[in-house]
Amino acid sequence: MRTKPLLPLTALCLLALPLTACGGNSAAADEDVVTVYSADGLKGENGDGWYDQVFKDFEKETGIKVEYVEGGSGEMVQRATREKRNPQADVLVTLPPFIQQADAKGLLQKYAPKGVDQVSGADKAANGTWTAVVNNYFGFIQNKKELKQAPTTWEDLLDPTYENKLQYSTPGVAGDGTAVLIKAMHDFGGEKPAMDYLKKLQANNVGPSASTGKLAPKVDKGELLVANGDVQMNYAQSKSMPNLGIWFPAREGGRPTTFALPYAAGLVTDAPHDENGRKLLDYMLGRKAQRQVSEVGGGFAARQDVKATDANAIALAKLMDGVEVFEPDWDDIEENLTSYVDAWKSATGS
Repeated sequence: MRTKPLLPLTALCLLALPLTACGGNSAAADEDVVTVYSADGLKGENGDGWYDQVFKDFEKETGIKVEYVEGGSGEMVQRATREKRNPQADVLVTLPPFIQQADAKGLLQKYAPKGVDQVSGADKAANGTWTAVVNNYFGFIQNKKELKQAPTTWEDLLDPTYENKLQYSTPGVAGDGTAVLIKAMHDFGGEKPAMDYLKKLQANNVGPSASTGKLAPKVDKGELLVANGDVQMNYAQSKSMPNLGIWFPAREGGRPTTFALPYAAGLVTDAPHDENGRKLLDYMLGRKAQRQVSEVGGGFAARQDVKATDANAIALAKLMDGVEVFEPDWDDIEENLTSYVDAWKSATGS
């Protein structure tokens, strides 16, 4: 997931999100609305993202207005948890392992959107509480203009060239930051060797960042040479940031690796407009919206029966060629996330 700092509650009120906490009318008072809490990345900076298109089409076809609140995956789950006794969101969209965390906290109710049978088993909850709506993969970015030799391995990043020119978002807060830990533990063969490496990497690291999305402009401008990210977000950003290059670190002498990091959506327990939430989930997983995932959003369709052939889909397939995709043990990660993050803090002094 990627994160952006949450707006203060007063700012949200000014943005006309009708939350009861703002002291105005509850969102539940308006029957033609659906409220989405989501990790960032799918809404375009210039109104040209997948969410922009899908929400516009959904409102036109149903008359239901989408109220949208954006933040980091962890932040969205925390917010929904605080509101558990009086839910304000209808649909929650986060990256793993935060969608599993939301499920474990009882924030999601069972609902099988139309078309969910076409989503692979690894990309949806066995108990029916969430499903991927946009598939995605974890990755890194580099400034392909400034770097005379592009990095290919984890070991490359220890070079003094990257001192104060490398940054990754904060594990436990950002979905993509947490993904750094997951990939490192996989590539280095366990928690201890991964933390040993990240301790060494800290010499070059600028420091914590709550927002992965904010790192890409810095890489594009050359303020940073390398940062973490994900394929969908960074591919979409590269349209207006021509210096971004997407890559996947390998161990020295090994193959580049990545793992699926889908945007997963679920219906919030006791949602104030749960019928509208069901309609939106159906719509996002519908064939029309799924065909727009690559064409508009630069991502990968969650439905296996939607085979995109647009230019973006072809470019994305080429980007992923030769990259080994592994499947994390999300149950283990959700259960032990706190201890993994604590180990990272201890190793890096963060």
